[in-house]
Amino acid sequence: MESLQQFIEPILEPIAAWFRGLGIPEPIVHWGHPLMMGIVVLVMGSFVGLTGWRGRVVEDKDAALHSRKAHRKLAPWMFLFIALGYTGGVLSLVMQHQPIFQSWHFWTGSLAVALLGLNGAISLFGFRSKQGLQLRPVHGYLGSIALCLLFLHGLLGLKLGLSL
Repeated sequence: MESLQQFIEPILEPIAAWFRGLGIPEPIVHWGHPLMMGIVVLVMGSFVGLTGWRGRVVEDKDAALHSRKAHRKLAPWMFLFIALGYTGGVLSLVMQHQPIFQSWHFWTGSLAVALLGLNGAISLFGFRSKQGLQLRPVHGYLGSIALCLLFLHGLLGLKLGLSL
């Protein structure tokens, strides 16, 4: 891990130094990422998860269709904001001269982005594999696991933020 850190930090440090040079107040550097990502995960994540499951289980066909459409519209935006927030969180650590890879918060965020990316790929490339495997249930459960992981990620982030 040490060699990976030595490879990544020199790449990110000039970007972090540029942001440091903007004179952004320390509380914003420290708590901006958690505040913004908390909103994305709690509001968008909850809505995307709810509409996804509602589109599957509600008996009213019109309501189910409405939920699936809402899920399809907002889920890509949520993934984009999560991916950008992930980048911002890593950059925030570098700006604060903190090690990137020594935190469970980093690893749960990395796993969550990977799971959401895989889930997006499942939805983009179809719910049925060439072997006939139904991926639609996998999509729902994988998305739910990713959201639960993001809630754990938030708790670990709060612990990290309070320790810095």
